[in-house]
Amino acid sequence: MTLLEASRIALIIAAPAVVAAGYRYLPRWCAALARHRRPEPAPWGPPIERLAADLRRLLRLHGDLAASAHVAFCAHRLWAVEAAIGSRAVEAARALGVPHPHPDAVASLTRTELTDLAAAGLVLPAGVSGFTIDGRL
Repeated sequence: MTLLEASRIALIIAAPAVVAAGYRYLPRWCAALARHRRPEPAPWGPPIERLAADLRRLLRLHGDLAASAHVAFCAHRLWAVEAAIGSRAVEAARALGVPHPHPDAVASLTRTELTDLAAAGLVLPAGVSGFTIDGRL
């Protein structure tokens, strides 16, 4: 028996064990490699399209509430809509990289701050000017 014949016999005997070990341990090794990969950066917050749609919806709702004959009855709802507009405007400004006030510093944006955001590049509809008398959003 030569060395070549002995290696063929050893390969024939060892092949099923190598295949079985590969079948058993290869998925674990691949999963371990996948866990050690660096996670891809995820964007902060909702997509800008959703923010824009929310801003349009909230501004339309604000216009409807402000034009209502019963403003005194829905003042708390109007203030809530104004706060939501301010929150979404800050999120949109952050997503666009536009300078904005820190969201924890104030409860809502003032009209001037919203105008500054629009001047810095945040595009808002033309009808945004119809806000409350006290200067809040």
